[in-house]
Amino acid sequence: MRTDLENARLTLEQGGYTCVLCREGETFTGTEHGVRPLMSWLRQGADLRGCSAADRVVGRAAAYLYALLGVKVVHGMLMSEGGRQVLEDHGVQASWDTLVPEIRNRTNTGLCPMEQAVRAAHTPEEAYQSIAAAIARMQTSKGTT
Repeated sequence: MRTDLENARLTLEQGGYTCVLCREGETFTGTEHGVRPLMSWLRQGADLRGCSAADRVVGRAAAYLYALLGVKVVHGMLMSEGGRQVLEDHGVQASWDTLVPEIRNRTNTGLCPMEQAVRAAHTPEEAYQSIAAAIARMQTSKGTT
């Protein structure tokens, strides 16, 4: 029988998702890019404590949100050193396929905007507030709500 983490990783690889969380037969999937699925689950008050997660990209921003969600283990296909450290600092086991110094933006011209947003954060709660504010600013600048 596969572990929750093995199920999450397999579903991520085969299902075209951006992140997958598994817990004792339950599966939660996200298809949006970045931290949006994690933010949605937090806003909805989803109980994801004890889940095992597999994610395409895990930087500091996602790591803080996983800690806030109460996830017990996170595997990132791509994980930043900062993301690994945040997870470990909050008692979340971390594994990865590729470990990089930082998560870059989609055009590779600088740091990911969510990583920039959490630079000064020291707690998952601070990170959540910073990420929510950054997303709101991005939506306003694009003219969307």
